[in-house]
Amino acid sequence: MKYDPTVIKTAATPSGWQEMVTPFQTPERRKAIWQLVNTILPLFLTSYAMYRSLSFSYWLTLLLAFPTAGFVIRTFIIQHDCGHGSFFSSARSNDIVGTICSFFTIIPYHQWRHEHAVHHATSGNLSRRGVGDVNTITVSEYLARSRWQRFCYAAYRHPLVMFIIGPIYVFGIASRFVGPHSGAREARSVRLTNLAILAQVVGWSMIIGWRALAIIYIPTFIISGSIGIWLFYVQHQFEQSYWRDSAEWDYATSALHGSSYYKLPAVLQWFTGNIGFHHIHHLSPRIANYNLQRCHEATPLFREVTTFGIIHSIRCATLRLWDD
Repeated sequence: MKYDPTVIKTAATPSGWQEMVTPFQTPERRKAIWQLVNTILPLFLTSYAMYRSLSFSYWLTLLLAFPTAGFVIRTFIIQHDCGHGSFFSSARSNDIVGTICSFFTIIPYHQWRHEHAVHHATSGNLSRRGVGDVNTITVSEYLARSRWQRFCYAAYRHPLVMFIIGPIYVFGIASRFVGPHSGAREARSVRLTNLAILAQVVGWSMIIGWRALAIIYIPTFIISGSIGIWLFYVQHQFEQSYWRDSAEWDYATSALHGSSYYKLPAVLQWFTGNIGFHHIHHLSPRIANYNLQRCHEATPLFREVTTFGIIHSIRCATLRLWDD
C-alpha cells in the first residue's frame, strides 16, 4: 500500500534530539489550570444538557453525546499527562488531578500509568510486545498458528471488535480488575476507581433515575471509548510504521517513525488534546499536551514523519500483520 500523503522517512534519528525537546518540557501551571476549567466544566454542562434534552427528543440527547464524549477524551488527555508527570511540576498535583480525572474516564489512574509506561518503553519492539499495546503479530507468526488461532486473531483485528466491542471490554470490564502486571499501588487505584464509579452510579440514580443515567452515559461511554481506541490504534498501526527486534530497536527512531502525526481539523485537535502529535509525545512524554504543537513546529526534524489526515487514516483499519 502506498499512501497519498507525503511520507518522509529517515534512516535514523540524529543525535541531539534531547536538546531539541528540553525547552518544551517545563509544565506551565496557568495553561494546566485553564485546560482543567475548559474541559471539566463543559463536561458537566454538556452532560446536564443531555439530561435536559430527554424532555424533548432522545435524538437530541444522542447528538449531544458527541461533544460530551469529546470532553471525556480531553479529560483523559489530562489524566494521561498527569501519568507522565508533565501536566504540573508537582508530582503530588499530577497524582491528585490524574486520580480525580480517572473517576470520570473510569480508567484507574495508577494501573493505567504503569501499563502505559511499559508501552512507551517497548513500542515498536517485536521482542517486547503484549503490555499496553494493540496485539500485533508478524506474518511468520500468523502462518505458524492453527486455523482456530488465526480465526481468533482475525476476529480481534476486525473493526467491529476493535473499535466497538473492544472499548466496552477494555474500559468497562477489564479495567475493573487488577492487571497481571500490577502492584499494590495499582490495585488500590483499581479499587478506588471502582468505588468512585459505584458512588456516582448510586448518587446520580437517586437524583435523576437509573434509566436516565443509563441512556445518557452509555452512548457517551461507547463514543468516547471508540474514539480513544481509534486514536491509539491509528497512531501506531500504519503501513510505514517502525518494528524491530530488541537487538536493532532504538527508542528515538521508534518514537519518530513508529508513531504518526495525525493531522486533524482544529476543533478535533482541540478535543483530542493535541494527541495527534504522537511522534513528539513518544519522543518526550514529559512535554505536556499544551506544548506539543509548539515543539512540532519549532523543529524541522519533527515534521519528517508519517503524516496523514482522517480520510487516509481509515486505510489503517485494514492492516492486520507486520511483514517481517
